[in-house]
Amino acid sequence: MRIAVLDDDLLLLEQIKGTLECHHHVCHTYADGTSLLKALRHDTFDLLIVDWHLPDMEGTEVVQTVRDMSGMQLPILFITRRNDERDVVEALSRGADDFMSKPLRMGELVARITALLRRAYPESMGARMTFGAYCFDADKRSLSVHGQPIELKHREYELALFMFRNAGRLLSRTHLREAVWGDGAETPSRSLDTHMSRLRTKLELTEDNGYTISAIYGMGYRLDPLGAPALHRAPAQQRAAATETLSG
Repeated sequence: MRIAVLDDDLLLLEQIKGTLECHHHVCHTYADGTSLLKALRHDTFDLLIVDWHLPDMEGTEVVQTVRDMSGMQLPILFITRRNDERDVVEALSRGADDFMSKPLRMGELVARITALLRRAYPESMGARMTFGAYCFDADKRSLSVHGQPIELKHREYELALFMFRNAGRLLSRTHLREAVWGDGAETPSRSLDTHMSRLRTKLELTEDNGYTISAIYGMGYRLDPLGAPALHRAPAQQRAAATETLSG
């Protein structure tokens, strides 16, 4: 999963980053609230870890802004040296999903993150997954549509599975490249567009089959299940931007 960590303690940032990467997460770190909020204008994450006291603003302000931008689906873990009951209540009331007091215990941190991710993205946990006419078997790395097997190349399968596991979520281009091609991969931007176009054709992602792919200008892509609200829309600053549906 792709996780952003916000804390002005650089040593702690490195410790958290190392721990999460050991558990196969991709971790991006930020030392002030402004930097994280700026990143969220054009990027997406699966989970945020936010410190309370920051150089430029309070962590509660960051959480409130993120909720206004992205809604309630994105899980947020609050970390702080404050541990009074009223502090916990305030953090949760501002939109945090969980709360940890410093000094952090890395084992507990990983366990809490795993629990938050399991609740937020249950579709990502199973081996066999069915989405309407689309059936994935992650163990066999196979996909069928209306019971008919679809032949996909390695990256095409990885991208299709990731999109369906996150159906309804807006996913940034960087998020998609890291998830499918790997962290730090130098993937040409056009390669992602080409793969998306191929998936639309091979999987017949049309209204008749209940799913369409949309390209969100300045952000990335979203697989839309028809008849269901999107879980993660574009940030408020970009909601007015044009949404173009991919053509083959």
